[in-house]
Amino acid sequence: VIAMVAWMAGMFYLPRLYVYHCDMAPGTRESERFKVMEYRLLKQIINPAMIATWVFGIVLVLTPGVIDWSAGWWHVKLTAVLLMSGFHGAMSKWRRDFMEDRNRRSDRFYRIANEVPTVLLAIVVIMVIVRPF
Repeated sequence: VIAMVAWMAGMFYLPRLYVYHCDMAPGTRESERFKVMEYRLLKQIINPAMIATWVFGIVLVLTPGVIDWSAGWWHVKLTAVLLMSGFHGAMSKWRRDFMEDRNRRSDRFYRIANEVPTVLLAIVVIMVIVRPF
């Protein structure tokens, strides 16, 4: 749970950094500061937290009796986690674009993208707690 919370915290914060980074002219001191912040957040917090979440999740799923394999909720949860991992990959690519001063997306794009982890997390939590089917 701790790894998942750390992963989600980073997934909520990184797109916000991108929103603010869009307002900075490439090559400025402020832009370079955002590059360092984005790099550290991704490499030192988000990536390790995602890896730990996947490792502990796989161990939990492989524990006999934890999952009712005939239930449908875990398929939806797994799909949401896979989508979250894909979004994580997209944010990594966007960071590379900023690092190379090649960002072509608007702050509005990143504001909208910032909502993706929220929706996916809501799906995961509902599936785990409510187990609707």
